[in-house]
Amino acid sequence: MDWSILEHLNGYLARHDAVEDSYVLYVNFSELFFLGLLGWLFFATRGHVRRSARHGAIAAGLSSGLALGVGLLISHAVNRPRPFVEDPGAVHLFARHVADAGFPSDHATASFAIAVAILLRNRRYGILALVMAAALAVGRVAIGVHFPSDVAAGALLGTLAALVLYAPPIRTRLHALADGLGAVWDGALTPARKQA
Repeated sequence: MDWSILEHLNGYLARHDAVEDSYVLYVNFSELFFLGLLGWLFFATRGHVRRSARHGAIAAGLSSGLALGVGLLISHAVNRPRPFVEDPGAVHLFARHVADAGFPSDHATASFAIAVAILLRNRRYGILALVMAAALAVGRVAIGVHFPSDVAAGALLGTLAALVLYAPPIRTRLHALADGLGAVWDGALTPARKQA
């Protein structure tokens, strides 16, 4: 099943240059897109969504850190080769990649941790982040660096990390942290706004 899905997505990308160029670009620069989203949520949102957006940004960063830490332990324990290592002739590799262990996918782990953490606090931005995470997970398979089960495990791990940090006692502390950091940021901007 893993190979069948991988070959279908990978083959589709190989046959459709117009899709390939934009998709590979997104996959290769996805970290910047997610960092940009987190920066926007924390620093640039205004009005009634500012507080929930900041809560989501802080929770997303911490959720992804937790998920990636657990994922690193799993990766060392499982040590599963990537598709282009397991059978180099069966996969068209669209981007250079180190031949390290591929289970679970770090990109899927972090992106779903971010997306779910945001979704739990702000529906509009959370749905956007989920679409970005799903597109990234599919893309990591399509470009030949992961099996579908690698990204599925990463998505599950990231989701669980976000849910753990949404437990009431932890959530309360994270939201207080976000409110405090937001107040510091807003306080730093006040003199600049008065001078403008």
